[in-house]
Amino acid sequence: MKPIKLLSGFVTVGFWTLASRILGFVREILIAAYIGPGPVLDAFVAAFRLPNLFRRFFAEGAFNAAFVPQFADRLEADEDAEGFAQQAFNLLAAAVLALTGLGMVFMPALVWATAEGFVGDARFDLAVGYGHIVFPYILFMSLAALFSGVLNATGRFAAAAAAPVLLNIFACSAMITGAALGHEVITWLVWTIPVAGVAQLALVWRATERAGIRLRPGLPRVTPAMRRLVRVAVPAALAMGVTQVNLVVGQLVASDIENAVSWLFIADRLYQLPLGVVGIAVGIVLLPDLTRRLRADDDTGAREGLSRAGEFSLLLTLPSAAAFIAVPVPLVSVLYERGATGPEDVAAIALAVAIYGAGLPAFVLQKVLQPLYFARQDTRTPFYYALVAMILNAVLAIGLKPLVGWVSPAIAASTAGWAMVALLWMGAGRRMGDVARFDARFFRRGWRILAVSLLMGAVLHIGTQQLAWLFYLPSWRYLALLGLILTGAVIYFGVGQAVGAFRLAEFKKALRRNRG
Repeated sequence: MKPIKLLSGFVTVGFWTLASRILGFVREILIAAYIGPGPVLDAFVAAFRLPNLFRRFFAEGAFNAAFVPQFADRLEADEDAEGFAQQAFNLLAAAVLALTGLGMVFMPALVWATAEGFVGDARFDLAVGYGHIVFPYILFMSLAALFSGVLNATGRFAAAAAAPVLLNIFACSAMITGAALGHEVITWLVWTIPVAGVAQLALVWRATERAGIRLRPGLPRVTPAMRRLVRVAVPAALAMGVTQVNLVVGQLVASDIENAVSWLFIADRLYQLPLGVVGIAVGIVLLPDLTRRLRADDDTGAREGLSRAGEFSLLLTLPSAAAFIAVPVPLVSVLYERGATGPEDVAAIALAVAIYGAGLPAFVLQKVLQPLYFARQDTRTPFYYALVAMILNAVLAIGLKPLVGWVSPAIAASTAGWAMVALLWMGAGRRMGDVARFDARFFRRGWRILAVSLLMGAVLHIGTQQLAWLFYLPSWRYLALLGLILTGAVIYFGVGQAVGAFRLAEFKKALRRNRG
């Protein structure tokens, strides 16, 4: 891909991911308002985290890292890519069906292992009950991830990126309907999740057929190609799932503190908005592009793609991190303080948001650096780095708890995120040479993006201190937040353009290409 075409891919995926994240944001606002921090939300979070944890291992983690490069290689060389995808589909379906059955049987053990602090109170039984309903979501989403990988490898990003929107549309509609009918909102929410999974699978399955690749259920066969896929996928799954594992460790540490699981969940979802938009877009588009370039011995093009992906990541994550650190209380108050979520909850969530914000650029840069390894089908090295990061996360989460309390998992996650970036960066530069190093333009623009982000954060912090009262007036708080966002955008993009941190014309070209 040329740089503008690569950027166009980022924009395509970024657009649909932004739509999904905004709707997901609305979903979390409704959850906070209708359910609120407490035993019911704690139980739901623990139950819903189980399929999402395994999804990282069986879906996005394993198949973005292992399946996509191998499928792309076969597609490029015209070596029966469809047959390879069919074998992978059969093997994945059998494995996840078995996992789903085991999960349903041993659900109490899973809840105990991931939220031991629930034992002895009502949250444990609630989490087990919710888990039995939502756990089959892993089956539908794992298969959807395979179809999405096929689409991404063929350069068709829109349908795969649009599929997650369905979950949020279904969830928001269900909660609003349940509340309007006077029913228990949580019941409507948990039963909607597997239904949305079916819809997402149907969307990408149909899109794959329109792309000319027809896959149908069949019996799995352990062929040499599948053995190779599994060898690559197993370490990749852990390497890509490190963030989810860290969240589970954090949940385990915080589960014996009232409302802490809910607070961390809501804070996590807020910083996931920019993380999802940028990180997922970069990961989806960059991996197949690097695979093609490395196969063609185009080291210059591969370095160009890596550098522009890193630049694109900093462009959006550094100002987001600055805002989360500088003005977390106004953000959380306006977005979540209503219904079942009160001022005490806002103060706790805002603290976690600021800490997660400090780690946001690291979480996205991981998505940029990991494809360097995965494109070479080297998943063992990131696996070892992930082990180091997970150990560091667990040590900090447990060790800091007596000192800082429930917020220790957030501190541990952000610290482990930066440790993972350092390991990936140093390892790639040492093992792969210049092709794995960012170019001069990345560093030239990167420092300017950082400086402009810090300036924007300082202005927002001073402004909110002077006008803090506006954020607590029912009739003005939404306009105040909108004004805060617009002020930050004007400062960031205006000063950034002026000092050469980025060129807005490049994004206009990408958007025109995307529309075309």
